[in-house]
Parts: sequence; structure tokens; C-alpha cells
Amino acid sequence: MSLFEKIAAVDLRVLRGVQGGVRFPGAVPVATGLSHAGEHAAAWIGTGVAGFVLDRRRRREWAVATGAVVAAHGASVVLKRVARRHRPLDHHVQVRVGTPSRWSMPSSHATSTTAAAIAFAPLLPAPARPLVVALPGAMALSRLVLGVHYPTDVTAGALLGAATAVAARRVAGRTS
Repeated sequence: MSLFEKIAAVDLRVLRGVQGGVRFPGAVPVATGLSHAGEHAAAWIGTGVAGFVLDRRRRREWAVATGAVVAAHGASVVLKRVARRHRPLDHHVQVRVGTPSRWSMPSSHATSTTAAAIAFAPLLPAPARPLVVALPGAMALSRLVLGVHYPTDVTAGALLGAATAVAARRVAGRTS
């Protein structure tokens, strides 16, 4: 068995375990709500636009942060077409939501949510930051609960989102 086959086997075991372990009756509706909010990074882009409009003092920071979310999402869409990894297809995995694409690697939801959390957290009031920081983990878990991603898909997405947000912040810092 190759290394990739071993990783794929572990991926599937973890995915089955997550789906089999969902006991909270509200888990699927909450995961579905997160899925809809994260579709095409819509909620995160909307948050960035709202911040840009409402926080006049830090418009540049909100523009950079929102740009990071858009760039991260765009990068994930391009990488999906390069990786061409199919979404989970296993009789033990229940797919609970539709998807706009058949490709799964990296998770665009995990990418944009992680980018948004890293980019927006410093711009938000301190009491909101713990919720924002918790969102990427919740989104990643939701993609498994809904049966549309493997664990490595959401991990790759989170890493891509984090890298994009950090890079955007560094580039913006050099040009200010």
C-alpha cells in the first residue's frame, strides 16, 4: 500500500467516525447553516464589506482583510481544478448537502473561513474574537458532518486560508 493509499484509508476512517459519532440532534442543521454561510465565501465577504462601510477609520485594513478572503477563496477554486480529487463516495458516508463542484481538495469553505478569521479578528471588538477564532474549526467539522470533504481536504483548506491571510497582511504592511 502506497503512502497516498494509507492517507486515503485514514481519511475515510476519520470521516466515517465523525459521521457515526454525530449524536447532537442539531448538528446537521448547524452544519448546513454554516455551509450556506460559507458558500462562495459570501458571509465572509459580506462581513468585510460591512466592516469597510461601518469602520471608516480602518477602511484600508478592512479592504486588505476582505481581499485576503477573496484571494484565498479564488486560490482554493483554482487548486481544486489542479488536484481534481473527487468528493467522498462511500456507502458509509451520508452526503447531507449539495455542492457546486465535484472536486473536494482543498475545501473552499475551510479556506475562506480560516482566511476570514485570521484577517478579521484583529479588526473586531475583543469580545467577538473568540467566536471568530472558533469558526474555522466549526466549519471544517461541518464539512465532515455533511459528508462533502475528507479530513485532509479541510486541513489543506485551512492551511491555504491561513497562508493567504498572513501573506496579505505582510504585503499590506510593506506598502503602507
